[in-house]
Amino acid sequence: MAVHTTTAEKQSLFTPFNIIAGIILVAGLIVTVMRFTGGLGAVTNLDQNNPWGIWIGFDLMCGVALAAGGYTTSAACYVFGLKKYHAAVRPAILTAFLGYALVVFALGYDVGRPWRLPYPLFVQQGTTSLLFEVGLCVMLYLTVLFIEFSPAMLEWLGFKKIRKTVVKLTLLLTIFGVVLSTLHQSSLGALFIIAPSKLHPLWYSQYLPVFFFVSSICAGLSMVIFEGTLSHKPMHHLMDEEYLNNHDGLILGFGKAASLVLFGYFSIKVIGLAYDNNWHYLTTGFGAWYLVEMLGFVALPSFLYAIGVRDRNIPVIKWAAGLTVLGIIVNRFNISMVAFNYHLPSAERYFPSWGEITISLFVVTIGVLAFRFISTRMPIFNEHPEYKNEH
Repeated sequence: MAVHTTTAEKQSLFTPFNIIAGIILVAGLIVTVMRFTGGLGAVTNLDQNNPWGIWIGFDLMCGVALAAGGYTTSAACYVFGLKKYHAAVRPAILTAFLGYALVVFALGYDVGRPWRLPYPLFVQQGTTSLLFEVGLCVMLYLTVLFIEFSPAMLEWLGFKKIRKTVVKLTLLLTIFGVVLSTLHQSSLGALFIIAPSKLHPLWYSQYLPVFFFVSSICAGLSMVIFEGTLSHKPMHHLMDEEYLNNHDGLILGFGKAASLVLFGYFSIKVIGLAYDNNWHYLTTGFGAWYLVEMLGFVALPSFLYAIGVRDRNIPVIKWAAGLTVLGIIVNRFNISMVAFNYHLPSAERYFPSWGEITISLFVVTIGVLAFRFISTRMPIFNEHPEYKNEH
């Protein structure tokens, strides 16, 4: 660990990445002051027709889906016994934990009175509300993710006895996490079932909960590959032999699974289209955009994954992962913004303000900086020398 600290200390603070991140943080803090002193109207384009904007569409909808790598990776390793993926568990859990923590953080900007966020849980429960179920699941899953992540922190702090107790709970936490993820990933899709007149028929379906859950698996598998690709070069010096030796095998395995799940997702989307008999909408403008999403961001990455796995072509699989991650963002944007309120005239349609975009960049930047801070100090891409082979 001392080697890692020394390497980090040698890096200059004034790198292009740090300068850009610093500018975004300063801009984000300025908008934060404007938001909490002037209210939502001071920095957003939200109104009565568009109460949900990019802070829900991107920060929450996309954030939760892209954080699904935590439960998919831990389930593969601990529930299905695929121990060869163990090296990817800690980076995936850390990404998921930070992703969910930032979802809660970003939600504080979007709700009118953020200090009342705990009220539905502790003061007045709305047990028939999907939002209550989503909020309860996210709170519980964030707690589970923190406990799952804590062994790395406890090893760093040297708390051996507590770490030993927490590690014994791994399988139980993994199963609990899978159950909670299944519930809230699907419930986010179910939220839109109550708006059949607002969501375009091509995206509206009674199967939305299934679509959201299955697509979250695609997002989780692809995000593990995508995050590993982004981390590989700048954090290569932190990765131990096990991680590096398993890197290509992990990508091939996750790529194979992602190809199959994406194909399954494409199939059930076609079934949903046929069930609602919405074929005639495909010849409209929205239909063209729907086909771009389905063919360009679902069918194409599924095919690329299959080709990459067959030919053991790692770069092709990485491109497929990036395309899938982008496709999940496109899908959540379409459902929560583009195809939502589609009947409104263009002058009344929602487009995010510069303040909303700044806060979203601010949240993402905090996540990247937190990931870098933690992974350069704690055993995320490597095993602590005192706990080798204890899994």
